[in-house]
Amino acid sequence: MSQEQEFYLTKEGLAKVKKEFESLKEAREAKTHGDMPRVAQSEDVDLEYLSFKEDMELLDRRLVELDTILKNYKIIKPPKKDLDVISLGADVLLRDSSGNKVNFKIVGTMEADPFEGKISNESPVGKALLGRKAGESVSVNNPSGPAYRVLKVQYGES
Repeated sequence: MSQEQEFYLTKEGLAKVKKEFESLKEAREAKTHGDMPRVAQSEDVDLEYLSFKEDMELLDRRLVELDTILKNYKIIKPPKKDLDVISLGADVLLRDSSGNKVNFKIVGTMEADPFEGKISNESPVGKALLGRKAGESVSVNNPSGPAYRVLKVQYGES
């Protein structure tokens, strides 16, 4: 039997997953008890019914995914010691090779959103930063990988 994957979430991320799960359960219940189209009486394919069936399959698939996450999540918490070491949940201030300052928050893959400055611990940059401290230089392991200097590591509420 294979071990389930762990999903690292902040408290806010967990709340979003729970909200989506409850919302989709309610939507599924509503569709099941009232919105289901009747099957056509003729031999013609009822496109409305097929569309409904496809929607229900997608909804059920997402509910299973969310249920798996809710059964296998771990809340990201600041470390008890070594607050100067980058790990999950760290807010990191970096200077790139061009001299620009960049902020990242290291999160699990479920919450990664580069446009919001949230990068996954499994991304190339996230992997390269884990375990580093302020003052250290970090190179990302890819052909055009940027080099960073860690300026500051801090942990806020997760």
